[in-house]
Amino acid sequence: MHDEFLCHVTAYGVCDGRRIGVPLGTYRAPTLALALWWLRDRAAWIAERLDPQPERPHLPRGALTPVADDAPDVPAVLRDWCADVVQQELVGDQLAAGRLVRIATSDETTEYELLAESVDALRMQRTGAALVVPVA
Repeated sequence: MHDEFLCHVTAYGVCDGRRIGVPLGTYRAPTLALALWWLRDRAAWIAERLDPQPERPHLPRGALTPVADDAPDVPAVLRDWCADVVQQELVGDQLAAGRLVRIATSDETTEYELLAESVDALRMQRTGAALVVPVA
């Protein structure tokens, strides 16, 4: 069982023809439960900022920018992921096994990425790479 997890949230977009990432937060979780909680909290935080009141049919003029009817609904995807108990268990199992977990969704302009990985797995990768150095 891995005991500590490094979690990141990043938004990616294009600026001057280059893909750039904007960090939205990092958390070093001391437990698996806190890593999962933080990922859900950040996903909900992004969704709330993109679509603060999805159930409300009318907002003041100019409050939001209209999008095409077929545009991906990032806030809904993130809210669905937060509410999906099966997905949460799968993510927890992957993290507990020492695997990197990536949750990503995007709209027409931005990709939102949530990453989490075991600190122990990172240490083992670094140690393993250092131990396999060829000797002349």
